Amino acid sequence: MDHGLFGPGSVTWRVMGEPILLVGGFRALLMQGLHPRAMRGVAQNSALMDPSEAWSRFLRTTEFVRVRTYGTSAEVAEAGARVRKIHSRLTALDPDTGERFRLDDPGALLWVHVGEVDSYLSVARRAGVRLSDEDADRFVDEWRRAAEVVGLRPDDVPGSVGEMRDYVQSVRPGLYFAPEVPHPLRQSLSQSLNAPLPTYLLPLKPVIPMLTVLAFATLPRWARRLYGLPATPLGDLWATATLKGLHAGIGLVPAPVRYAPDARRARRVTAERAA
Repeated sequence: MDHGLFGPGSVTWRVMGEPILLVGGFRALLMQGLHPRAMRGVAQNSALMDPSEAWSRFLRTTEFVRVRTYGTSAEVAEAGARVRKIHSRLTALDPDTGERFRLDDPGALLWVHVGEVDSYLSVARRAGVRLSDEDADRFVDEWRRAAEVVGLRPDDVPGSVGEMRDYVQSVRPGLYFAPEVPHPLRQSLSQSLNAPLPTYLLPLKPVIPMLTVLAFATLPRWARRLYGLPATPLGDLWATATLKGLHAGIGLVPAPVRYAPDARRARRVTAERAA
């Protein structure tokens, strides 16, 4: 059977189905926002202040992550080709240099990838999802396959937690929040009150403002400072305790309700393979 990029036995299938990873998805977008070219590419090619457009983009991103994680090889290839085609056609202006760049700029794509992987891994481990150091390295390495889908060369992508940490340190001096872009905290809180969610996500609407605040709190302190937010050890402790509490509470919900259909299928296939 074609299980796409990952499949049973992968750390990715074990981790990505956990509902707490929704916070990781929000955090990934916030990490993306600290790369000026990545964020300007989004801002200059979408209506960021339009709630319907912002949430449509979030839902499209969520669907792309779902396909990469659980889709067949053909589905992944189709989704990747579509994204690469869009990125290759769109451009944005860097006001710092006056240069016009394409959205498939490798530096921006790499930062978005690393921000995504780091966010999922950080939120999972802080929430209490059982992951050894070896598991964490395997997760980072597995996601090199996902990086290739958007046009990156796997050899250019960090393959372990240590390599990912070194990469982040190397690019930090060039990161900042572009001043012409609306601040995502104010924007997210405002839009979450009137988010045009699809019917199946309406139960989440009351908690989206809290998830937004929690996503900011899970950022590294240096990233919170770039957003002009408080960055203290107390904030770190609150974020970790809240993640653990949410994950434990969600764990009381029966698995057939707790997990999305793709995650349930992945768990079933994994159990069958193990048996």
